[in-house]
Amino acid sequence: MHLAVEQAETNPAYPFGAVIVDTVSGEVLASGVNGSKDNPVLHGEMAAMNDYVRRHGNHGWADTTLYTTGEPCSMCMSAMAWANLRRVVWGSSIDELRRTGLGQIALSAREVADSARSFYTPELLLGGVLADCTDRLFQEAQRLRQ
Repeated sequence: MHLAVEQAETNPAYPFGAVIVDTVSGEVLASGVNGSKDNPVLHGEMAAMNDYVRRHGNHGWADTTLYTTGEPCSMCMSAMAWANLRRVVWGSSIDELRRTGLGQIALSAREVADSARSFYTPELLLGGVLADCTDRLFQEAQRLRQ
């Protein structure tokens, strides 16, 4: 999660950073930071997933864990379900992101995963990891955006 925070710090106004690691070895396989200023679908998680595909191809997702500073939105969580990325860990909740003025679709990552249960069975959806740190990032970002 610390590496996701490092990624997020490169975009202080929209500090969504993500890393994808090998679940067994802990090796960092990909990383990304929010680039939605240039492309609306380049949320931190999507940027990391694109980086993963560039480096490793579109396979092996089930053996990875994605760490992200903010709870995945419905678009990002849906992409993870389609990829069969079974372990997702985040810091700040969607509710916290909304409190800082960031527009968010009011669907939790768990709700999206539940909606995909006919083909997707996550092993780990864990929120609140380093939330004190990530919440502070998003609160500071709110001041930058004002």
